[in-house]
Amino acid sequence: MPLISSTSMLQQARENGYAITAFNVHTLEMLQAVVEAASETNSPLIIQSTVGTVKHLGPKYIAAAAKVAADQTGLPIALHLDHCTDFATIIQCIRAGYTSVMIDASMLPYEENVKRTQHVMEVAAAIGVNVEAELGKVGGVEDDIVVDERDAMLADPDDCKLFVEQTKVLTLAPAIGTAHGIYKGEPNIDFDRIAKIAEKVDVPLVLHGGSGIPADQVKKAVALGMSKMNVATELRIAFSNAIKDVFAKSPEENDPRKYMVPAKEAVKRLAIEKMELCGCIGKAGTLK
Repeated sequence: MPLISSTSMLQQARENGYAITAFNVHTLEMLQAVVEAASETNSPLIIQSTVGTVKHLGPKYIAAAAKVAADQTGLPIALHLDHCTDFATIIQCIRAGYTSVMIDASMLPYEENVKRTQHVMEVAAAIGVNVEAELGKVGGVEDDIVVDERDAMLADPDDCKLFVEQTKVLTLAPAIGTAHGIYKGEPNIDFDRIAKIAEKVDVPLVLHGGSGIPADQVKKAVALGMSKMNVATELRIAFSNAIKDVFAKSPEENDPRKYMVPAKEAVKRLAIEKMELCGCIGKAGTLK
């Protein structure tokens, strides 16, 4: 089947109390790993790339690989552009075949965030491409976007309601205390805030900074209304550590297949763990 918009899969996830895992991939092997994880578990899947990865690999290469995955597996797979601040890059990715995009104007004043999100919605919604926006500021580092912990700002539930009404955005990522990267201690997630936002907003909510959140906290966030969880840093670490292990044992190894295969397997194992946490295993065949 072709790549699909993430709109319908996320709406169904919200209605049924589970979340779709969205994995940031940076190589073909990482993409194959999360696809194999979804195939083995019959799970819907969102493949994501950052702007940095788009620049590194090219949107057409990424979209072509994702289209092959969807065609060969028959799974509901969406391809998402994560944390993009540039309208031209969003259009480039949509033209390449991306079925979901994130316009991140959360660093700007509220009114400008609304304006930029509306601009993307005018283009994307008309052709069935999902649009995700962020309200508040998620701390940490994502590509070249850096938000200091002191500057991280939690989303106001009333602002979330107004923002969705004004922009008609299809998916919302509210800042609720998570951070990009690996947590130095326990994440300080505001679960009451999640519940209040979910009560006021009927679009699917996105949990950014999903790497390293304890299992019980992930499950609680999903139960309260988070319909998508992003995982990036943990995948990179699993991938890189598996390669390091190969070279630690065989420093002279020069066959990429010898270190890419274990790296791919490490990512696949981790992806299945995250799918299980989010409750989306076995849900691919239930999508309408």
